[in-house]
Amino acid sequence: MEFSELNLDESVLNALDTMNFKECTPVQEHTIPVLLEGHDLIGVAQTGTGKTAAFLLPVLSKLCSGDYPEDSINCIIMSPTRELAIQIDRQMEAFSYFMPVSGVAVYGGNDGVRFEQEKKGLTLGADVVIATPGRLISHISLGYVDLSKVSFFILDEADRMLDMGFYDDILQIVKHLPKERQTIMFSATMPEKIRQLAKNILNNPVEIKLAVSKPAEKIIQAAYICYESQKLEIIKDLFSAQQPERVIIFASSKIKVKEVSKALLKMKLNVGEMHSDLEQSKREEILHEFRNGKINILVATDIVARGIDIDDIRLVINYDVPHDCEDYVHRIGRTARANNDGCAITFVNEAEQTKFYQIEQFLDKTIYKLQIPEQLGEGPEYAPKVKSGKNNKKTGQGKRKYNFKKKSGNTKKTKETNQ
Repeated sequence: MEFSELNLDESVLNALDTMNFKECTPVQEHTIPVLLEGHDLIGVAQTGTGKTAAFLLPVLSKLCSGDYPEDSINCIIMSPTRELAIQIDRQMEAFSYFMPVSGVAVYGGNDGVRFEQEKKGLTLGADVVIATPGRLISHISLGYVDLSKVSFFILDEADRMLDMGFYDDILQIVKHLPKERQTIMFSATMPEKIRQLAKNILNNPVEIKLAVSKPAEKIIQAAYICYESQKLEIIKDLFSAQQPERVIIFASSKIKVKEVSKALLKMKLNVGEMHSDLEQSKREEILHEFRNGKINILVATDIVARGIDIDDIRLVINYDVPHDCEDYVHRIGRTARANNDGCAITFVNEAEQTKFYQIEQFLDKTIYKLQIPEQLGEGPEYAPKVKSGKNNKKTGQGKRKYNFKKKSGNTKKTKETNQ
């Protein structure tokens, strides 16, 4: 479907035409008509599917054509991180080029000048406020933010916000909003805590779920079937021959992240850690050092699996098997971006074998099993418990080695969408 077929305001269509945006992505085709009709919505879609435009375009269209109060905040967009807030703000600037719509981005940091700029935008009544929860609450607590006329409340990457501990902050912000509003929630996954939040803040929402896209074919996927005690030693062996560069290691919890980081530092590896216990400023500092090569290995929870724009990750290691298939796709999708090659290795202990088998079933492929280094002894047999009572086919364990250095070559970049 083309954007011209949607009932968008002429100013929005002019902006899209200028940007040479013709065809809708699937998430845009399904959600924009629903939002233009005024329904609350839960959208389940990954990063990279065009979901930002899916909620921005109908809201901007309504602000242009509808009778909304001037000098008042009409739309609040919540973002889990500063980086995502900046991305949304940039897209809004582009889409609203031909429109009399004002916006302000409100996110964490210690810059007093920026805080005053945010205060000015909030008190003058910017049409659209794009904010991280903690920063917006800081402004609200000072008594000059009026949210009583907000018509649109949008939560982007809601699962990440809850993973980062923002559940109570979101409910606190909702208390300042009018009951009569359109509420829109986008999330990459739909666990029970997200459904509970939706039940609390949405009114009879339409739910649109797009299938999870498969990982890029150029990602080399492999796994070690190992005991938990062998995982750190495998990492030590992997990096004994060559210095690690641009590596993300995902762990299942912030406690595990701290333990792994501490162990890798003892190995004299250049490591940074990323989890929800860190202040926003510290997370930004670590990401900056990782981008600039001052940190070679980033050990992280899933809060960085989505939305962080780092294109040249060489290797992703799943220290623990992800909780579900969607998390696996998000994690390994950090590598092999922007025409780069990349590898993804998963450590699978005995208790994690069934979860890993379910991931293989989802991908419709058997992930290659690497042989554990001889000096570490034998690993467990790969024998996941399957509902039918039968184990999968032979897993093809072998001695193949991978070189994790960046490769050159022309690999055509493909647009990531959910079909």
